[in-house]
Amino acid sequence: MTGGPVLVLGGSGYLGRHICTAFTSVGATVVRVSRPASQDGPDAGGLSTVRLDLAAADTAELARLCADTGARVLVNASGAVWGGTEEEMAALNADLVDRLTDTVAGLPSPPRLIQLGSAYEYGPARHGQAIDENWPLDPATAYGRTKLRGSQTVLRAAAERGLDGVVLRVSVACGPGAPRAGLTGLVAAELAAGKEELRLAPLRAYRDLVDVRDVAQAVLATARAPARTVAGQVVNIGRGAAVPVRRLVDLLIGYSGRPLRVVEERTAAESRSDLPWLLLDVSRARRLLGWTPRRSLEDSLRDLLADAGGQGRDGR
Repeated sequence: MTGGPVLVLGGSGYLGRHICTAFTSVGATVVRVSRPASQDGPDAGGLSTVRLDLAAADTAELARLCADTGARVLVNASGAVWGGTEEEMAALNADLVDRLTDTVAGLPSPPRLIQLGSAYEYGPARHGQAIDENWPLDPATAYGRTKLRGSQTVLRAAAERGLDGVVLRVSVACGPGAPRAGLTGLVAAELAAGKEELRLAPLRAYRDLVDVRDVAQAVLATARAPARTVAGQVVNIGRGAAVPVRRLVDLLIGYSGRPLRVVEERTAAESRSDLPWLLLDVSRARRLLGWTPRRSLEDSLRDLLADAGGQGRDGR
């Protein structure tokens, strides 16, 4: 599937940038779709850019995009994340996917559609439990609810219309370029800025963090997998280990070698979810995709800090 052009929606975003790099590194021709106001790097090495407001694009525009690029793989890495309104999340996480699946299903030679879902589509688990793909779907946030709507749209189109569609439910991504909207990105940015104090909501939860470059490799593996293996499937993508978020913060501060006092308070900005425990079972990814996470949490955090300017790559 990577022999033809690869179209990456949201190609200027955190996941999208690394996904584009993963495909170009194996010689694929990649077209990234970015918002008109995005500040992308230069087109080079098999990478080109199309500017399009996906929230406003109708099925005719999406069909032209697919036809003009001749995409054989379409990765939907777009979406509204934490901090947006529920209406903004619905527009990009759910409504866009409705139009996208209608478009792809109607093409004479449809590409494989890889939808990036979220682990926050699942319901809560008790401490120590690993969430597999059959876990009850009971999202606790607007983000999780709108992501679930998008995932269900792809799966329904695969079942009813024969769409070659796959949903990857991704856990919490970390690593180089992590945005401030997430905990690790925020702490790295504050360390790089030389801040002395950071106020956070209580750090009591456990999270399954997976390196963003491993996520990109999972997308690449999905594009290469036979349709009989992955079409209509949901596949969890995580590191398969839950880590206390307090430890994540301590590791980042320790690797930076800089003092940063953390104040935990209930008046600080609330986290994206009050789920106390998140751990994904990734055995299906190993079985269907031949994928397993390669990067350690420690390397992921060190590379995040180095990219943010919070330390040297060797931790000094």
